[in-house]
Amino acid sequence: MHVNVDLKVHYYGTPVVLISSRNPDGSPNLAPMSSAWWLDQTALLGLGNSGQTTANLHRERECVLNLAPSALVDAVDRLALTTGRPDVPPRKAAQGYRHVRDKFAVAGLTAQPSDLVAPPRVAECPIQLECEVVAAHAIESTNATSFQVVVRRAHVAEEVRIPGTNYVDPIAWDPLIMKFCEFFGGGVNVHPSRLAQGWQMPHAMSHVMPAAA
Repeated sequence: MHVNVDLKVHYYGTPVVLISSRNPDGSPNLAPMSSAWWLDQTALLGLGNSGQTTANLHRERECVLNLAPSALVDAVDRLALTTGRPDVPPRKAAQGYRHVRDKFAVAGLTAQPSDLVAPPRVAECPIQLECEVVAAHAIESTNATSFQVVVRRAHVAEEVRIPGTNYVDPIAWDPLIMKFCEFFGGGVNVHPSRLAQGWQMPHAMSHVMPAAA
């Protein structure tokens, strides 16, 4: 039987992207996000307006989408609840966010120079997409922006490529999936999520709060 529910979250399961962008001083910023989907060579990215990444994309008009494999979940989780903004917005501070200048160092990841854009790639990610921002649309119902980007160059590790083709091997490629703020890979929950706790997701709270007497 179905019931009518005013759902608070619609994170049904999308790949985790480590999006790299350039700060005003030229240093790199790195942030995990999962509101992303692709159509041909175009991707749509949904980002909150309070983050440093959003400001960087508006100003620089370029980024790299580094698709994280499930094996990289530890590094991704270390980036959760961090922000590149020196002035942490009050709402984020209440959720436990803190300012981190060197995101690559915190995550234990390696910056790799890009070919066509200024932001670096993440060397540990098997799929890296250098992108140009071609449009930005305010999402009126929430404090967020939808960015339309075009893939200008794709880098794919040989181990996830079908040999001799321009296709990713769906068996070899095991993306890290964000589903209702929890990490999944290969269909199973692969790591506890700091984000779920910071956002006070009910299922996460049941893990950290004692059962009622």
